[in-house]
Amino acid sequence: MLRTLRTLTTLACLVGATSLAAGITDAVAHSDRSDEDRTRDATSKPAEVLGFLGLEEGMQVADLMAGGGYYTEIIARAVGSTGHVTAFNNTGYANFAGDAPKQRFAGRLDNVTYSVAEAEAMGLPDGLDFVIMVMSFHDVYWVAPERGWNKIDTAKFNAQIFDALKPGGVLAIVDHAAADGSGIGAVGTLHRIDEAFVIDELKGVGFELAASSEILRNADDPRSALVFDPSIRRKTDRFVLKFVKPEG
Repeated sequence: MLRTLRTLTTLACLVGATSLAAGITDAVAHSDRSDEDRTRDATSKPAEVLGFLGLEEGMQVADLMAGGGYYTEIIARAVGSTGHVTAFNNTGYANFAGDAPKQRFAGRLDNVTYSVAEAEAMGLPDGLDFVIMVMSFHDVYWVAPERGWNKIDTAKFNAQIFDALKPGGVLAIVDHAAADGSGIGAVGTLHRIDEAFVIDELKGVGFELAASSEILRNADDPRSALVFDPSIRRKTDRFVLKFVKPEG
């Protein structure tokens, strides 16, 4: 079923890639971006990803588990002065990111609010147009208290996103693919998650799967290596899913 869906949505993805909003391409090309971010662009393909997902100027956005803010910066410039981005990290992500978010946002991106709170009480703004999680949804299911990462109430976390989005709003999930049928079995060992599990989990909350994309697929990734392994880092097989909160 997933293979059929990917085939059906590839054409839509290619059409979108040829007609990306100028705001997104301009945001990626912005002269104030760091060399490190520009290097990452080659494998993350942010213009293609955000174009496919339908990000538009003026949108109210939340970038969840935003880490150091790579995607937050691009989105903030793309949505422009009439848009706004809430960059959220839980305590674990904030500790990992260190001072990177404040250094990135302070004095540079006036339409970004950086927020740190626990995952079950994010305090998201109401009426969001767009929520995105890039390579972080799997961490919601990770449990490692010895590393300062406590169990998250996943049902409560996902419900917060659904409630914060306005009807018709988009939830975008980009993550490292685990072996088909593995569920969350590889979350703690490989930092990967089964695409079908993600779809079923979010449909259970009430989201509809609108489309998926091949943009970040890598058929040469056996999905059996830790995503931080130098042999596969930034080159993993990644799925891009676009969910929508139903109207009415």
